[in-house]
Amino acid sequence: MWLIFAIGAAVFAALTSILAKVGIEGVGSNLATAIRTMVVVAMSWVMVFITHQQSGLSEISKRSWIFLILSGLATGLSWLCYYKALQTGSASKVAPIDKMSVVLTLILAFVFLHEQFTWKSLVGCILITAGTLFMVL
Repeated sequence: MWLIFAIGAAVFAALTSILAKVGIEGVGSNLATAIRTMVVVAMSWVMVFITHQQSGLSEISKRSWIFLILSGLATGLSWLCYYKALQTGSASKVAPIDKMSVVLTLILAFVFLHEQFTWKSLVGCILITAGTLFMVL
């Protein structure tokens, strides 16, 4: 099931880049990010209530709150940077660089989460990096 959601994430992320590039025309990047964020917030809360998960709010630990808030801040900063990059650059160059987050995630997961980093991971990181450089240079 995770694979279906991962493919969906990739498809919707691709649509996000194209739709944002068109939508940001003549709109400040910070304002565009705020509009996008409001839509995401509304959608997220609708899903919480549809799936009856609202009661779980009181059960979230302090540690989880801290890390979820930090993740939200990182997401916000990522979106602000992404929209600013889209406003001034071409989507075909901004999106591949943005996806370098895959390589950074693998490295951070190895360093901080002690996840396994295999030779396949190393080769994959090298290929993603090389492919990104090839696309944008």
